[in-house]
Amino acid sequence: MKYIVFILFTVMTNAAAQLMLKQGMMSLGSISFEGSYPLLKLLQIVFSPWVFLGLCTFVISMASHLYVLSKVELSFAYPFLSLAYVAVAIFAYFIFREDLNGWRIAGIAFICVGTVLIAQSGRDLAGLGHDEETASLSSDKIHSGIVR
Repeated sequence: MKYIVFILFTVMTNAAAQLMLKQGMMSLGSISFEGSYPLLKLLQIVFSPWVFLGLCTFVISMASHLYVLSKVELSFAYPFLSLAYVAVAIFAYFIFREDLNGWRIAGIAFICVGTVLIAQSGRDLAGLGHDEETASLSSDKIHSGIVR
């Protein structure tokens, strides 16, 4: 559980990036590639302030996720990214006035329950890190020519 802060940082930066991208695309208005050079239009989109900031935030989120993956099991860390759906839905409701109806709330509740169950499964793992003894045994097997 000691890496949960990094996992939640990854989730929140991922959600923040989505919100920035949405703001950027709203500020650009309707996008059309008709009568323009597609590459030029794509560069215009990518380098608009909110979209660019959102993409940079995604890079930070990915760097954080890579750090997390170096410390915990993928099957533990990855499901937490579903919490980004929860954060995006809630923030989009307040920031963009998007609909948050009963079905979406039920889906959010299921995501939260599933994430709590996954988090509980991590309590049984020693530090949630890579077990040095297992890594050593795997290394010995590789060096001795026994690969499974």
